[in-house]
Amino acid sequence: MLVTPELQQSVEQFLYRKAELCDAQSWDEYLDLFDENSEFHVPQWDSEHVYTTDPKRGMSLIYYANRSGLEDRVFRLRTGKSAASMPLPRTLHQITNVRIAQREGGELEVKANWATFYARQGIGEHFFGRVTCHLRANGDSWKITRKHVLLLNDTINAVLDFYHL
Repeated sequence: MLVTPELQQSVEQFLYRKAELCDAQSWDEYLDLFDENSEFHVPQWDSEHVYTTDPKRGMSLIYYANRSGLEDRVFRLRTGKSAASMPLPRTLHQITNVRIAQREGGELEVKANWATFYARQGIGEHFFGRVTCHLRANGDSWKITRKHVLLLNDTINAVLDFYHL
């Protein structure tokens, strides 16, 4: 598949919109970007250059086998049942270096670099890394069928949650 300027722009705008919805804490619209069976995985580093690849056999920082994991986190945020996330931080997501490849079955594999800056109770921090998303066409937009986030921070000095990535 040829990556046309129109496809590149469509995918980039989708990623920017996802970041915007997360920053605005527009959780219903954010969740709607994910397919019901979408996997969300943030592996743990085993060593300096090796991270876990199988979330069912190795440790993960975050692993949801489908969208219900994200839905549960949003429920906990909304109801105050996540003490570690109260108050919610302000976040700013940045997306760069978006690369697109065709997958079997018509899906896209989209790779990008990202950084998230956040502030909570006067303390600012940041997370950064690489993300690989599998996208399938959904009308004039996309649905995420898999999100794999490689967190490159050496030290995590705060609570880590989906909205940081």
